Amino acid sequence: MKLNFLAISALLAGTLCLASCGGNKARTEESAETKVEEQATSVLQIDDLLAKAGELTDKEVTLEGVCTHACSHGATKIFVMGSDDTQVIRVEAAELGSFDTRCVNSVVRVKGILREQRVDEGYLHQWEEQLAANTAVKHGEKGEGGCSSEKAARGETANTDAERIADFRAKIAARQAAEGKAYLSFYYVEALSYEIR
Repeated sequence: MKLNFLAISALLAGTLCLASCGGNKARTEESAETKVEEQATSVLQIDDLLAKAGELTDKEVTLEGVCTHACSHGATKIFVMGSDDTQVIRVEAAELGSFDTRCVNSVVRVKGILREQRVDEGYLHQWEEQLAANTAVKHGEKGEGGCSSEKAARGETANTDAERIADFRAKIAARQAAEGKAYLSFYYVEALSYEIR
């Protein structure tokens, strides 16, 4: 009887050990799969959002940072800064219509969908055609080629449209040589909701 009890105990312990090991593997795989989803649902600082943008594209994210600018054309866009002025992301009001201009110089929390805008040769060619036909949408202050906040968010330094296009072409060529990608990626958020903190 004692031998049967020991055999059953050993069998039970072995089964529990195997189930436990299998359970840990399943939890590890589940953890890896849900890691990106958890990042998307937690509040991200701008630096972290931009660093993980490729993984989070087309996913719902919540971000928080200081709003540095609201578009003067109806506040349909705001720009939110991270640790410094090189860490900036554009947030579009989308279906919200517009933002409250009190956002400027305040900490804002935005929930939205992270999107990627690709600038490639086709984009630049279309821009040039619009400039030639005088149909290009004008943004910016004081006749400057583009909104200064938008340009800062993209890391642009050129001022005129022609200089900006040439700069983009040079950056595209450099990225293609380094990474094999013939486009630049710029990320922005389509807001679903926001609050001034």
